[in-house]
Amino acid sequence: MEVHHHPNVEKKGFKEYFLEFLMIFLAVTLGFIAENIREKITEHHRAKIYAAEMVNDLVSDTVDLRTYINYMTNADHNVDTLFQLLSAREPKEIASGKLYWYGLFGAAGGSFVPNDATFEQMKSSGSLSYFSHSSLAKKVADYDRLCRTMKTDDNSDEAIYVEVRKIRAQIFEFKYNAEANNIYQANRVLFDQKRVDSFLMSNPPLLTYDKTIFNVYEELVRSRFFNRKVDRADTLYHRAVALIEDLKKE
Repeated sequence: MEVHHHPNVEKKGFKEYFLEFLMIFLAVTLGFIAENIREKITEHHRAKIYAAEMVNDLVSDTVDLRTYINYMTNADHNVDTLFQLLSAREPKEIASGKLYWYGLFGAAGGSFVPNDATFEQMKSSGSLSYFSHSSLAKKVADYDRLCRTMKTDDNSDEAIYVEVRKIRAQIFEFKYNAEANNIYQANRVLFDQKRVDSFLMSNPPLLTYDKTIFNVYEELVRSRFFNRKVDRADTLYHRAVALIEDLKKE
């Protein structure tokens, strides 16, 4: 009967097992560290791209906000002039050209729409955490919150804006109202004070001099809070400017 001889297997000592374990552990650990470093480098690169894109969005916002602020400030000043005229004299005692001109701005319309495509992309993908400073992500979120607050105000104003236009149509004849608006729009391109003064001194007919209707118009216009719109837009403008500087550092 054939006898099989089993080869002698040399048993490994504890040190050899430990060294093998240590090498595997180090390889896994170094792989993990390398992957983590790679992810950090990628996140840092993406953060720079997002920051640059957000700066472009905010620069556009500042341009739009400055236009909005100038427009609403002008409307606020003209509305105040209308209120002063009507509080001092009866409508019939005022040159109707002044009533048409200053009454035009009670129905000033406009809203600020932020350029938030980059922020929305970062928010939906959880990329705000890519910014190296957590305070920067908070500032971006705070800016977005202010934008949404302003949007809510504009939406609330929409219903009042419609009512203002309805009551205005009961006081001012459309063709003269359109003439005043055409002068205003032309002056935004090339200012002509003589043309404005000429219209202010004119006396186009009104549809009514009923003080009650004028009073309703004043109350509706007052409830639009033009000065508050200007204050909030101005706050948002300065936040945008400060945020641009922080993002440039990022």
